Amino acid sequence: MSSLRNQKIEEVLSRGVENIYPNKEALEKVLSAGKKLRIFTGIDPTGPSLHLGHVAVLLKLKQLQDLGHEVIILIGDFTAQIGDPTDKMAVRKPLTKKQVLTNAKDYKKQVGQILDLKKTIFKYNSAWLEKLTFTDFLQLSAYFTAQQTLARGMFKERLTAGKDLYLHEFFYPLMQAYDSVAMDVDMEIGGNDQTFNMLAGRTLMKKMKNKEKFVLAVKLLEDPTGVKMGKTQGNMVSLADPAPAMYGKIMSWPDDFIALAFELITPAPTAEVSQVKNDLKAGKNPKILKMLLAYKIVEFYYGAKAAIAAEENFRQVFEEGLNPDKMPKFKTKSKKLVDILLETKLATSRTEARRLINQGGIRVDTKKVTDEDYQIDKIDADGVVIQKGKRHFIKIVN
Repeated sequence: MSSLRNQKIEEVLSRGVENIYPNKEALEKVLSAGKKLRIFTGIDPTGPSLHLGHVAVLLKLKQLQDLGHEVIILIGDFTAQIGDPTDKMAVRKPLTKKQVLTNAKDYKKQVGQILDLKKTIFKYNSAWLEKLTFTDFLQLSAYFTAQQTLARGMFKERLTAGKDLYLHEFFYPLMQAYDSVAMDVDMEIGGNDQTFNMLAGRTLMKKMKNKEKFVLAVKLLEDPTGVKMGKTQGNMVSLADPAPAMYGKIMSWPDDFIALAFELITPAPTAEVSQVKNDLKAGKNPKILKMLLAYKIVEFYYGAKAAIAAEENFRQVFEEGLNPDKMPKFKTKSKKLVDILLETKLATSRTEARRLINQGGIRVDTKKVTDEDYQIDKIDADGVVIQKGKRHFIKIVN
């Protein structure tokens, strides 16, 4: 085997990897032997876009796809209607089939930004899960014990806290496990928070097909305290975000994300990732490295031209205090600032508008306004720029 192929296999097994089951050595042996594996990841379409948290898994799949392995993207259109209880201290709100399919409509296009769609298979787990009879389900459930399920950390936390734990949440890992059996896969890749579910599939493969299923769990993009990027924390970066928004959101991340983000969600060479880690340890200004991170991610999805423009926009708005080149323009009925904030949807209510003004969160032509009775009496040919916080700009015109 060529030295280059060995290097690529080592990167698959080490970069961004949290755990491998049954172990790294067993998977390395299979990959080195040149056997073509059928590998999948499952994505429940609970939102209208993939986000950078998905990218760590997709880049790992890309590495394996480039090595000649078969890659499957499984859309969990059935399981998403139930809701994965992973890390949830309360039951998920159920989704309809229509909502799930609407959420997933752009997933293929977004996956295609990373994987070769000509070599990628897309499947939907409703194809087999909807066909299971109650008898089938009882037979599947006999492969697992209540103790195995209750050993799950988040279930223990709920029970300790006196929160409800519903039976359908017990069944979620079983349904995800059956995905592996239905597709007869050799390997599953997912975030480390999915380890319980992925190992349930490994258990079921052994019992129903007498076959090993490798599980590769990638690290999560999170800070040292365990706070991860996501909708709950309000720091999620969607793959549907425009280039300037993507750049700006990445710049709002804590410095603790920088090194891990380079490792997990950029195609930067491993040597460059190591250099970033060394620079951080050496005390290099983290803002410079974060700007490099934001640039590389935007460049990866939108190209160099868009990345340059996004960086320049960021510098103008956040460093030089200038207004962005493009902003929404409005003609308003009222001259009173409270009414204008409501009319232009910078505020959702008069109460919020007054709070923003009183707390100094509103600027009119760069000047902070704290008088809730403030009025814009004159609008010249250039218009009047209203700024909310650091990112939201609008222009009032005649």
